[in-house]
Amino acid sequence: MVPDAADRSLRRSDTSPRVVALRERLLRAGVSMAYLAPDQVNDPAVFDDHVDAAVRTFQQARGLMVDGVAGPETLRALSEAQFRLGDRQLAWFPGADLIRGDDVVELQRQLSYLGFYYGHIDGEFGERCHFAVRELQMNLGLEVTGVCDAPLIGAMARVNRTISPSQAFSLRDYEHLHQASAALKGRVVSLVAGQDTTASEALDRASGQPLTERLVAADIMHRIESILSALGADVTVIDRALQLPPTERAQEIKDSAASLSISINCDWLDQPAANGVSAFYWGKPETGEILSPIGHRAAELVLKEVLARTSMTDLGLHGRSWDILRLTSVPSIQVDLGYLSSPADSERLADPVFRQVLADAVVIAVQRLYLLEEEDEPTGTLALDDVLRFNPGL
Repeated sequence: MVPDAADRSLRRSDTSPRVVALRERLLRAGVSMAYLAPDQVNDPAVFDDHVDAAVRTFQQARGLMVDGVAGPETLRALSEAQFRLGDRQLAWFPGADLIRGDDVVELQRQLSYLGFYYGHIDGEFGERCHFAVRELQMNLGLEVTGVCDAPLIGAMARVNRTISPSQAFSLRDYEHLHQASAALKGRVVSLVAGQDTTASEALDRASGQPLTERLVAADIMHRIESILSALGADVTVIDRALQLPPTERAQEIKDSAASLSISINCDWLDQPAANGVSAFYWGKPETGEILSPIGHRAAELVLKEVLARTSMTDLGLHGRSWDILRLTSVPSIQVDLGYLSSPADSERLADPVFRQVLADAVVIAVQRLYLLEEEDEPTGTLALDDVLRFNPGL
């Protein structure tokens, strides 16, 4: 496929001064590889095999799509990886672009351990970070500016306690999760469907149309929407989200003020033997750190409920740094419900009855997410009729 003229991505065989900067940024991000440094090659402006391997290594470590292309999401992650806490001042100004980076992630983590920051660790120095820094400065006897500067970082280092990573940043999210009751009425859920149009050899048994992710994911999404709406949930369907740039897509989810965002997708691989279902949440694959505990729990529940109700292969639960998971400011998950390139998976997904089973599994997982521990039921034992017990008056 020929790249669009407006595409600023860098890929194998490109020649551009921007490749020199890409090499340097990869090195500063901690990617160590022979013949990557500009002074180690004859022409550092060429996107050669060594740059391709370095980009793939960075993408793998960051939980990004590993394709060797330095596209918008990879370049943004590289920009954020250039900074360590203390490299620059961090400040928030209303209406201005937010500062993003690994240094902000580390600041949010430290503030959460100290009990001053509660919320989604997203690497954005926004209003919540600003007020958390002000509160910490006040408690430390520093000038209250809301700016994370050298005096604050030094003070934090001196008073840093031995606090285990107890995910304190999610406490308010959990309180919001369990507020009032287990009922779904009034809960705001955002739904997004994948929109790839690559066609499987299988045909949809309902319409006779070629089976695509756009068809399958949208159908499952609307089935989920129908059930959740009937149970009283406030469902926001973001039909065009995947046609938007990643940051705008995440912004639409953020603007929905949802308590949970679910992206329904199908996968494709040029290997027919690849099959199965997987679920993703905001986390760091390089360390195994869970940065969205509620997202992790939701992804785990959906995966378990799907596997308990189908014979699909378990491809596991994974932390990823995709924008749709980390920039939404709400617990967000992505579920890949099979490979359309797999004859076995595509035959299942072509059946509307099977798609209803998948939709039921997602709804039951959402209900379990809102149950208190003592109310929860074992995986695979709840039916939709049982969900009515937690939603009286319907």
